[in-house]
Amino acid sequence: MAGQHDVLLSVGRTGVCWDNAMAESFFATFKNELIYRRPWPTPAKAREAVIAWIEGRYNRRRRHSALGMRTPLEFENTA
Repeated sequence: MAGQHDVLLSVGRTGVCWDNAMAESFFATFKNELIYRRPWPTPAKAREAVIAWIEGRYNRRRRHSALGMRTPLEFENTA
């Protein structure tokens, strides 16, 4: 509990990596595979590349252990 209002925290302590492990993994992959590899001349070009990477690479081809070694697209289609 937190303070006098009996509020329960929804996350762990600071520095505990398990709370956001999937999000941290996604953003690490995203930055290493796309963002840091080239300069982006305009925000519009960056936006286009982000959409293409998420829809074309991440959701359709990248397998995830948390999803039973299926792609996000395969997982969504079977859930």
